[in-house]
Amino acid sequence: MAAVGTGHVEAVPVWSSLLLGGRPCLDFANTVDPRHGQDRRELLTSYSDLLSFSRAATGMSDDQAARLARAARGREQEAARVLDRAIRLREAIYRLFSGPGAAAADLATLNDELGRAMTNARVVRAGPSFSWIWPDTDDLARPLWPVARSAAKLLTSPELERVGECLGGNCGWLFLDTSRNQRRTWCSMQGCGNRAKARRHYARRRASGR
Repeated sequence: MAAVGTGHVEAVPVWSSLLLGGRPCLDFANTVDPRHGQDRRELLTSYSDLLSFSRAATGMSDDQAARLARAARGREQEAARVLDRAIRLREAIYRLFSGPGAAAADLATLNDELGRAMTNARVVRAGPSFSWIWPDTDDLARPLWPVARSAAKLLTSPELERVGECLGGNCGWLFLDTSRNQRRTWCSMQGCGNRAKARRHYARRRASGR
């Protein structure tokens, strides 16, 4: 069972450079770095990490995150179970968006979390229009709700064809390609893109004997 953590909520800027997917569900799938290879680093090692991600990627308020952190300190086993569910949901989302590796069980995992999420979703008036909200609550699974809805929305959207997977080394991060020609290859040019350029440059120099 995954660790619970102390209830401390990590500062949002830690995540700011990691949210490259373009949609919350893709950012959630990218919470291992890299996705492939033996040097994988788990970014969701505690319930506190899950709250930090939610603040940065899904707009959870500081007050709601603090409320859930306090609740988790008194319900450690439940928080650990929610974190385990989060990891299962993450892996299912990755397989659903990355290609032929998805199984019926992955869609079942998403639908299970989606059903729980939509039980809590509310429509409220926002000025002259309406919007979806997730109410403030002590339900420790609250961080999973917007992720599950984001995944369902993207899977059923024409944008699904724009989901790509980074080809940089073992990265494998998912992203929504919003470029005009839909030829994006990297999760970010600053990271994997520059590393790939450096490798190509090195290979050319070796080939030319310089």
